Formats: sequence, structure tokens, C-alpha cells
Amino acid sequence: MFVIDEAQLLDELKSETHKNRAFKVLLELYKERLYWHIRNIIKSHDDADDVLQNTFIKIFKNIDKFNGDSKLFSWMYRIATNESITFINKKAKRLKVSNEEVQKLALSNLKSDVFFDGDHIQLKLQKAIARLPQKQQLVFNMKYFEDLKYKDMSEILDTSEGALKASYHIAVKKIEAYLSNN
Repeated sequence: MFVIDEAQLLDELKSETHKNRAFKVLLELYKERLYWHIRNIIKSHDDADDVLQNTFIKIFKNIDKFNGDSKLFSWMYRIATNESITFINKKAKRLKVSNEEVQKLALSNLKSDVFFDGDHIQLKLQKAIARLPQKQQLVFNMKYFEDLKYKDMSEILDTSEGALKASYHIAVKKIEAYLSNN
């Protein structure tokens, strides 16, 4: 199946006869980007895989509810972001620790993660990011690692572009301060 644009893909996703085939195309188009988006939040490869699977299940079940107010890409990223945050919150509750402790635990396991190919500097950057408030982490990761435009981030996070620019600027300053002091 050759998909020309998002509108055609959406029509096929909402069509009972083409839904499964169109969903395979959607998966191929977005699974890697969504994986890395989730991985930047979750840190663990195995957990990111689980959250990615849950994300695509939710997308598949709810595609008929997508009304086109935003780009399909933004809607899926919002689902992935919410699934990631929900995962962290549930893990924190299950372990009876704070979300920050879950992040610290994920970072301590990152060095031994066979799927982490970063060096000492990358690990240091991840530690600096983990010290940021959750919203600043999301904004920083989306801008720095995924190179998303503020307009797209605004749709995903339901926040004004100005607020996102300010969050990114503050996050960068905090990361610079952490990296220069450690």
C-alpha cells in the first residue's frame, strides 16, 4: 500500500477493510521515533518497549476518536508522553518512592543497560536531565534529542510556544550549571 499523505492514511486507518494494513504502515512510519521519545523519558530499553507497545495499542483502539484538531504525529506523541508519565507514576507507587527516585533508579541501571551506547559524558548529561522537573525534562528531550519544533511540542504538551521556549531555556541553564559543577 502506498500512502501519499496523513489524510489518506487516516482514512485508511478508520476504514474497517484497510485498518490493519494501514496500521502496519503507521507502525513502520512512527515506531522508531516514538520508541526514542519514550526511551528519553523512561530510560530503560525493556520498559520503553513495553510503553511503546501500550502506546500503539491505545492508538489502534482510539484512532476512530482522532478528530484531526492536531497532526496525527502530535496526537500519537501525546499518547506516548502520557503513557510514559503513567508508567513512571505507577512504578513509583508500586515501589513506594517518588517519581524522582524512579528516575534515579533508571539512571543507575542505565550504565549496565546493554542497549545504552553512551559514554561517560552522555551518562552525565542524563543525570543532569533527570534533576529537572518533569515538564522541563520533556521539553528538553523533545527539543534537544528529537529536534521537535515548538509548534509541534505545543500541540503534544498542550502548552503555549512561549512557555515551552522559557522551559527549554531554563532547562539548558540548569543543565549547564550541573555539568560545570560536576
